[in-house]
Amino acid sequence: MDLEFKTQEELFTRVKPALHAKLQELRRLNFQEVTEQDLWHFLATSKWKKSKNLMLSDIVNDIMHIDNQKLNLYLKKQIDEEV
Repeated sequence: MDLEFKTQEELFTRVKPALHAKLQELRRLNFQEVTEQDLWHFLATSKWKKSKNLMLSDIVNDIMHIDNQKLNLYLKKQIDEEV
């Protein structure tokens, strides 16, 4: 089965259950302010920036195995840039 997505929004919607599952895990680890969009942007800018033709299974795997420390550093940097 070959899936193609015309927009990032379509892909985001498709992987939303994985984002939600990871978010629940992070909440148990006291990452209370993280959103699904934060997870998406983190991976888009750090892991997938130069990737092409990613498979859906690879994207879901990346979501479920986000390095929490790197995510934390990314979020702190984002906050610092906003201030």
